[in-house]
Amino acid sequence: MAEGLRWWEGELVAGHGVASGRAADSPYPAGTIALQTPHFTAAGIDLSPFEPATLNLVFRGGRWRLREPDHHVEQLRWTDRHPPETFSFWRCRLRRAAAPAVSVPALIYYPHPETKRAHLQPEGLLELLAPPLGPVLPGERFALGVDPRRCLLLQPARLRARLLEFLKFRVLAAQEGFFQNNDPAALRVWLGQHWPEACHLNDGELAATLEQARQLYTETAPMGPPPRDP
Repeated sequence: MAEGLRWWEGELVAGHGVASGRAADSPYPAGTIALQTPHFTAAGIDLSPFEPATLNLVFRGGRWRLREPDHHVEQLRWTDRHPPETFSFWRCRLRRAAAPAVSVPALIYYPHPETKRAHLQPEGLLELLAPPLGPVLPGERFALGVDPRRCLLLQPARLRARLLEFLKFRVLAAQEGFFQNNDPAALRVWLGQHWPEACHLNDGELAATLEQARQLYTETAPMGPPPRDP
């Protein structure tokens, strides 16, 4: 599976200790992964090669776009403490940044946030299931190898900057006429024809970038305050 993967480097951060059961105040002393594993096994998902705990990798400034999982389980009732949850998994590979020649099979473990109570994970964080790796410490760098057709790390700030540059000469040429149709759906159709990558931005990011282009590139943009007399 190593061929055709795209590698992204992230930083290991400490989790809440609930997945492993190590947190002293966890309502699941055995750990959520151990409790969920028999249910996943019944659904045809073998977690036996992996530690019953998650590694939390953060990719700062990024946002993951995940689709077409290798495994998907709808509305799994694995506990009576809260409503059923939906889970997806993607096969991947994992390696220490300090040892790039050695990688191991792993799984992206994704409890769908719309079904997970009090889901407060940052956008750029992924939970991973991996085989025993020996001692690992927060702050350690790992590289994650994924199928780029199904797992894509977006970098919204960089994407917005590139979109702003893409719009520059179009706005300079058309001025306010460029902004006559503000319908987000129509804008996405237009971008899909001319620069599809920008469609990865959400509606708020697109609107903010358009407003920035208006401020920068139109002749009617408000001027700054006049200079003060010395």
